[in-house]
Amino acid sequence: MVTTLIISQTACAGKTEKVEKDSYYMDTMCRISIYDMKDMDEEKAESAIDAAFALCAEYESLISVTREGSDIYKINHAKGAPVTCDPRTIEVIKKGIEYGELSDGKFDITIGQVTDLWDFHAEEPELPSASKIKAALAAVDYHQIKIDGNTVTMENPAGEINLGGVGKGYVGDKVAELLQERGVTSAVINLGGNIIAIGDKDGEDFKIGITKPFSERDELIGSMTVKNATVVTSGTYERSFEIDGKTYHHILDVNSGYPVDTDVVSVSLVSGLGRSGDCDAMSTICLILGVKEGVKFIEKVDGVEAVFVDQDGKITKTRGMDTFTEE
Repeated sequence: MVTTLIISQTACAGKTEKVEKDSYYMDTMCRISIYDMKDMDEEKAESAIDAAFALCAEYESLISVTREGSDIYKINHAKGAPVTCDPRTIEVIKKGIEYGELSDGKFDITIGQVTDLWDFHAEEPELPSASKIKAALAAVDYHQIKIDGNTVTMENPAGEINLGGVGKGYVGDKVAELLQERGVTSAVINLGGNIIAIGDKDGEDFKIGITKPFSERDELIGSMTVKNATVVTSGTYERSFEIDGKTYHHILDVNSGYPVDTDVVSVSLVSGLGRSGDCDAMSTICLILGVKEGVKFIEKVDGVEAVFVDQDGKITKTRGMDTFTEE
């Protein structure tokens, strides 16, 4: 996790102060903390959290790349045959295509074959061969995805979808909707680097700390105050390895198949409720673009602000980022 919730705990007589649970979905530790809801009590809050985690499990069963039987797994192994998908899977795919268009193809959810070649979890990582990368790149082009109702067809039989750059944030938005439907008025959803703050806490904004790249988790570059907002932090340092003195990170260039050359080490985006999926995709785009072009990109998008950290530790904010305070 690269964002931290900073909250001073205060006791309220006769009131359940906080109900919190952790679980593991979408390759990340997830935490949901409920501070207030209609007729708040521990049992009711726990039931809401359990329902939220059940929803995470549902989406994971639909959009996971590795889980056999998921819609995405079926698409990636159909060899160009049409696959009937859950409407929710279609929604996430369409969101990915939307950001492919917005980024002029720099963000491409059909990078699956290339991603498969890079193992950032291996104890002894190896570089993929140039020939394998070249072959995998031939299958990358989001325009090949054809959607007809709830049916998805890959025009290139070798094409593979990976929703890692948008799926987690999208699920976070749906979790927030579910909690609000259950009467939750104050809560924090933390899906790894994706934080969603519902309401505020006792009339005060939530304080979200942004972790300093390459540091211990309690060392911050600063913090921002938010309510009814989403904060998404992404970094090139999150998954990487070093070979022969050179560092290779997990943000891949759709043209070369190798890690993108960027001066961004970390970027944090903040926007309103319901935009975690958008911020998920846009944070990846910012990592690809670099600080200068990333700032220009975000400043063209209504209702989104950003904080960038470059390779020298310099912090750059978009013009409207007025809730962030450096440490």
